[in-house]
Amino acid sequence: MRGKVVAAVLGAAAVAVAGAATLGLGGRGTEKPAADRTGPATTVAVTRETLVESASLAGELSYGKAVPLASTAAGTVTWLPEPGATVRRGSPLLRADELPVVLLYGPLPMYRPLTEKLTGPDVLQFERNLSALGYDGFTVDDSFSTATTAAVKRWQKELGRTETGTVDKDQVVYAPGPVRIAERLVRVGASAAADVVSYTGSTRLVTVPVGANEAAWAAKGTAVTVTLPDGKSVAGKVAAVADEAAAPTSSEDTAPTVDVTVSIADQKALGTIERGPVTVKYTVRQRKDVLTVPVAALLALAEGGYGLEVVSGGSPRIVPVKVGLFADGRVEVTGDGLDVGTTVGIPE
Repeated sequence: MRGKVVAAVLGAAAVAVAGAATLGLGGRGTEKPAADRTGPATTVAVTRETLVESASLAGELSYGKAVPLASTAAGTVTWLPEPGATVRRGSPLLRADELPVVLLYGPLPMYRPLTEKLTGPDVLQFERNLSALGYDGFTVDDSFSTATTAAVKRWQKELGRTETGTVDKDQVVYAPGPVRIAERLVRVGASAAADVVSYTGSTRLVTVPVGANEAAWAAKGTAVTVTLPDGKSVAGKVAAVADEAAAPTSSEDTAPTVDVTVSIADQKALGTIERGPVTVKYTVRQRKDVLTVPVAALLALAEGGYGLEVVSGGSPRIVPVKVGLFADGRVEVTGDGLDVGTTVGIPE
């Protein structure tokens, strides 16, 4: 369910009307308070600051949506990593007939055996991985050379595989990066040619369903604040917005939503929380370097608009003001004679 914090304009007006009644105001904004008043019981100073109007939405902290990962290895599964484990480049994703099937990084699947004299983007992808694992003596390009064959044999020897110099399809599985095992999809003893595990990314993120017509704020890079289940807050940024809208998920929602993904750079700040509901706060509007007073200081004038009771030299007077942004219990004001430090009253 989506939630939003809206500036409390109506509440401010109600407070202001009550204040006006207390002071017995009725006519022009220049009229003075009743003769038996010497000034308000409480006063505050006008300040200059940046006002920020925020909105809050419900989100979910997790490692992201789980994706199945397929192996084309022949034989029987003899080992799988535990759910929650993180598998990185060059490490086994499973063992088939006790031989390791290792994880490498890249967008292309392992769709053919790689051997000498082959060329193509899949060769380049593999050679980049081989280089990243510390093997050298070959040029990282889209050509599988004699030098590449020699490096592959050294790699295969360390893996305990037969040193053929050819990378067969069942030796490697590609993923975009490190994977966190979400679930084992087969048991040990099953065929290795299957979706063997499901995985997520290895970093925690926040997913926020946003009304498809209300997502204009969610530009990539937009800063947000994420409040965790334990009440702590961490900084986040919009990392992605889904291209397609999803249908309503409950009878309370009437409009389609899009998923906004929020990344959190400081993963340590999340502590041990791996999954749970969070609140994401973002800026709707802000006004920099403006004069502000507490909303409770506003008075509703009989002729319309708002005023402030300015206390100066022991002689309070009502000064009409123009109001701007309401945020966090304060309001932007402009008026004749108002400046930083001007003392104004708070109606009882």
